[in-house]
Amino acid sequence: MALLNTSKLTRIGVFYDGNYFLHVSNYYAFNHLRNSRISLRGLHDFIRAQVGIKEGEETRLCQIVDSHFFRGRISANEAQTRGNLLYYDRVFEDILMWEGVITHYLPIRNTGGRREEKGIDVWMALEAYELTLLKQFDVVVLITSDGDYVPLVRKLNNLGARVMVLSWDFEFDDNEGKHVVTRTSQELLEEVTYPISMHEIIENRAMRNDPIIQNLFVKRDEAAPRQALFNTDSAYTPVKSDIRDPRDVAIDREPHAIKEPRVQREVRTETETIGGETSGERFDGYVLSLKNGYGFIKYPPNNLFFHASDLLNADFPELQEGDPVEFGIGYNREGDEVAKTVKLMLDDDTVEDDE
Repeated sequence: MALLNTSKLTRIGVFYDGNYFLHVSNYYAFNHLRNSRISLRGLHDFIRAQVGIKEGEETRLCQIVDSHFFRGRISANEAQTRGNLLYYDRVFEDILMWEGVITHYLPIRNTGGRREEKGIDVWMALEAYELTLLKQFDVVVLITSDGDYVPLVRKLNNLGARVMVLSWDFEFDDNEGKHVVTRTSQELLEEVTYPISMHEIIENRAMRNDPIIQNLFVKRDEAAPRQALFNTDSAYTPVKSDIRDPRDVAIDREPHAIKEPRVQREVRTETETIGGETSGERFDGYVLSLKNGYGFIKYPPNNLFFHASDLLNADFPELQEGDPVEFGIGYNREGDEVAKTVKLMLDDDTVEDDE
């Protein structure tokens, strides 16, 4: 039986497959020419506009009344060993809070030596169905690529709700040369009422300067101090206009001159080997060149490759050639040395003297 909604508003419920959304956001931040993350606020405005077009309603009468974010999460102890990951997670949760998105987390478990995110898709499907039943959404928006949600879509259709799926198809080579392909389930696209191919809209040259498309990506505010990103004890408290997406607290981009390589630290051991390093030694150098999602560090006798995902305490698009960095050394599949666990060195960082 179809739901009866006498409201003049078109009521929208949005449900995020969290890992998929972050995968898409990382792609645009590190492997796309835009070099910027997806803005939640901009995405919600885009959703309202698209629903208005599809439903034949004014955008102001299309309102997101509920939005939910589902994701598996590693333990705090594990996150603490990964640089500033706990801080970045908190920043992202602040963004979700500002945009009125309710978070749902399940622990990521180790099964047979593999980390698995079990049950989160079932939870998302149950919540989407139950909330549509109780709150009478006119349009349910799913941000996912997984064909496992086809039964959910059919159930929502039975309730009389129209289902929109935002999908991205893209491919790129990761830091180990592996070709990564992301495709949305064709069965899912055929089952929903409104399939929206986001990659086609974003790459459409005719819409390049459309504000609704431009606002899909985070715009960096250069008014906040650079130190704030790296110092969790900083007195700087991000305000609503500053916080828009993970690792996107504003940074003041000071020009850096190309510097000579800094002196190597003799030995500074760490209690744990992370990021594929072969030892606990740390070294100093500077950023020689930056490409799309990766770069090279000047370190005699060779220049060391590093990937954006190995940068611990900064956002890759904020790096500049000449920035001083500290890093460990690991090896890629071919046995070549690469830089791992790279940290941007701030102006007030000092080298500790060995006793």
